[in-house]
Amino acid sequence: MLFILSKKIWRCRSIVKDLPINENIRARELRVIGDNGEQIGVKSLDDALTIAESFELDLVLVSPNAKPPVARIMDYGKYRYELQKKEKEQRKNQRVIAVKEIRLSPSIEEHDYQTKLRQAIRFLEKGDKVKVSIRFRGREITHKDIGKDVIEDFIDDTSEISVVESRPKMEGRSMFAIIAPSTDK
Repeated sequence: MLFILSKKIWRCRSIVKDLPINENIRARELRVIGDNGEQIGVKSLDDALTIAESFELDLVLVSPNAKPPVARIMDYGKYRYELQKKEKEQRKNQRVIAVKEIRLSPSIEEHDYQTKLRQAIRFLEKGDKVKVSIRFRGREITHKDIGKDVIEDFIDDTSEISVVESRPKMEGRSMFAIIAPSTDK
């Protein structure tokens, strides 16, 4: 129960940062900005609340650390709605780039190679990065050059739609390279 409650609080905080409004403001004097952006001046909290009430809007503390704190007269519900809409639009335009892994072997046959190549091309066209790796087993480790040739051929075959992010390098008993989709689409 406590976990769910804390999750709800976290979700609310991530959407819109709550600002002190109207009676929740604790400062005695405020620099008040009108709903059109004009400076009204430094006023006491009661005077600022009266002005905001006369406009039928809210008094929102926008800069609490300033001397004196800055409050703005605005429609707080509309402001929160605009912020939520803007944040939702930013999340929609975000693209999460995943790193997909293609595993090859130094002694891979042509058909298997073509299958892995088609899979990598599909990943690259979707916009994901591809990590091409070769795992050396047993005595294959003595022939690193064969594995490097396989990875180099793989990179050459995908060079039309990709760029090399990291060249082939050894790490333990594995060799890997990372290719990313090219940006000129």
